[in-house]
Amino acid sequence: MSENLLLTSRPGDVKVQIQSPQPKKLTHLPERPKVDLAFSDLNYTVKQGKQDKTILKNVSGRLRSGELTAIMGPSGAGKSTLLNILTGFKTDGVRGQVLMNDKERDLSQFRKLSAYIMQDNQLHGNLTVDEAMTVAAKLKIGEKSRPEREDIISEILDTLGLIDHRTTMTSGLSGGQKKRLSIALELVSNPPIMFFDEPTSGLDSSSCFQCISLLKTLARGGRTIICTIHQPSARLFEMFDQLYTLSDGQCVYQGSTKMLVQFLGRLGLQCPSYHNPASYIIEVACGEYGNHTRKLVNAIDNGKNDVREGKPLPELKITDNLNNAEKYAHDIKNTIVASKFNKDDKNAKVYNDTTIPALPQKVLNNGVKDDHSKDDVEKANAESALLGDNAMPVKQPRYGNTELQQFFIILKRTLLFSRRDWTLMYLRLFAHILVGFLIGALYFKIGNDGAKVLSNLGFLFFNMLFLMYTSMTITILSFPLEMPVLLKEHFNRWYSLRSYYLAITLSDIPFQTIFCVIYVTIVYFMTAQPLEASRYGMFLLACLLVSFVAQSIGLVVGAAMNVQNGVFLAPVMSVPFLLFSGFFVSFDAIPVYLRWITYLSYIRYGFEGTALATYGFDRSKLQCFISYCHFKSPSITLEELDMIDSSYMVDIVALVVIFIVLRIAAYVFLKLKLRANH
Repeated sequence: MSENLLLTSRPGDVKVQIQSPQPKKLTHLPERPKVDLAFSDLNYTVKQGKQDKTILKNVSGRLRSGELTAIMGPSGAGKSTLLNILTGFKTDGVRGQVLMNDKERDLSQFRKLSAYIMQDNQLHGNLTVDEAMTVAAKLKIGEKSRPEREDIISEILDTLGLIDHRTTMTSGLSGGQKKRLSIALELVSNPPIMFFDEPTSGLDSSSCFQCISLLKTLARGGRTIICTIHQPSARLFEMFDQLYTLSDGQCVYQGSTKMLVQFLGRLGLQCPSYHNPASYIIEVACGEYGNHTRKLVNAIDNGKNDVREGKPLPELKITDNLNNAEKYAHDIKNTIVASKFNKDDKNAKVYNDTTIPALPQKVLNNGVKDDHSKDDVEKANAESALLGDNAMPVKQPRYGNTELQQFFIILKRTLLFSRRDWTLMYLRLFAHILVGFLIGALYFKIGNDGAKVLSNLGFLFFNMLFLMYTSMTITILSFPLEMPVLLKEHFNRWYSLRSYYLAITLSDIPFQTIFCVIYVTIVYFMTAQPLEASRYGMFLLACLLVSFVAQSIGLVVGAAMNVQNGVFLAPVMSVPFLLFSGFFVSFDAIPVYLRWITYLSYIRYGFEGTALATYGFDRSKLQCFISYCHFKSPSITLEELDMIDSSYMVDIVALVVIFIVLRIAAYVFLKLKLRANH
């Protein structure tokens, strides 16, 4: 049965009855310990040019399990920065202490217990809801049997209202449904602490209410739910249990949302009747009613005081070096009084018209000192025992599955949505077939004509050009689009970077091989190249390796930069490889101080390999339909190209080495990018 709360913002207001969301018990989820998060004297500084800018200024606070906490503040106040620090997403430039259940937080293990749902819904659009959930379950709780995972998935989807959309493609979901799916994916492992960055961003009022109701339900299930929110409506604001407000990198309020109006009123900041308290605190923080930031920071002791309801008010200790700190302390001490609650109905709390609830104080001083009740203390002790001496559970594995199993799961997922991607799959296939027939028609039956050897060499060079750009460009365009999903899933401990990278590296090789074989087969026979299986195999191998190397360059560029820069720089960076390929100028004609570039040009090795496959290995003389053909003997052609002493095996080995080096480089760039974003 849902709970009825009778709430008013201040004496004289009309009492409004709000239906609290009914908590749903997710019985099949794995058991996890409850987590209270505390932080003390957090300071965050970033470099801006030659100067340092302080974003957070020694803020403190406490976030409790079973509560839905909102972090609010004006733009630039530092709320997203604070959330990123609490999640562990930002670690550089941070000073201060973060505690988990009153003990020092182990960041690596904390990430295993937490989930961070970012503002943008980073989902694979080519998977159905059920497929996305199945992949998440296999990766996060792979130790469970398939029936157990199915029960967990069904229960979560039913709780989040997605059970009827199991077969719907993710790209076809509404904004609110995508947000719920993002939550469902992380809820599979039942993280005891969940962070949300602007969960209502881009949603209409109805979807916003559904989203916050869901978060409220999750919190009442014993989880610690923390989210940043810009400016909620009064209806949404009432649903939050706790509010943490920042202004200019300092805490101006921490405590119950129901205590906000009374707290501000006793500081001489009276919220107008029928005015949204959430909007009012933002207006105060922005300075619309004068500069009251110092007063609020002193009153709340920059987050060390915690305004809670229903407990006697201890003496407020406002420790600040500001000149008027004592004055503020005196004002607050003499104006805030305790209140009485109507305890006749356990399901209702009615504020007395003449008194206001007491504002208890919680102090964080190199730890968390909390005036818990006896039940709270027993609960905390039980959680501490569960979490062990290091404030963490018994050493958990970093991921929910082995790296080998992760590799196969990600590989299967990648193959699935690659098959459904029109651009990545069918457009590439169409392009290879179309260009293959076009080139075959243009260079029709010139391969055995001694008078058209130069045209045939142009055909060989164009092969390299086409395979290079099709392989490289599609990777540059598609791989950066994977980065946001990778950042989210890797940060939330779905899988290791090694498993992911190996899976995506191998996933496209079969498709690229098929496309290349189709294209090469079409052009090879239409242009009447030597009809020998060995020469065809050598020609195809060189073309395949060139396409794989070009694809690797696309991975390096995609991992190192964004799409806009990559699409421009990759072709520009390829120009030296084309110039020194041996087609435009022979090796002997290249200046000595530039010859080293030819050894780096994979186009040179590919072009040389196909030329040797076509004209090398003692090929018989070509046909000549005119009186004189200078290139009738294949050896003359190789001599003109300065390839008479070249080795096909050297070309193949060089391409393989370049391929391996580039794949390793792409992995390194990807790892550095993840570190930079974390």
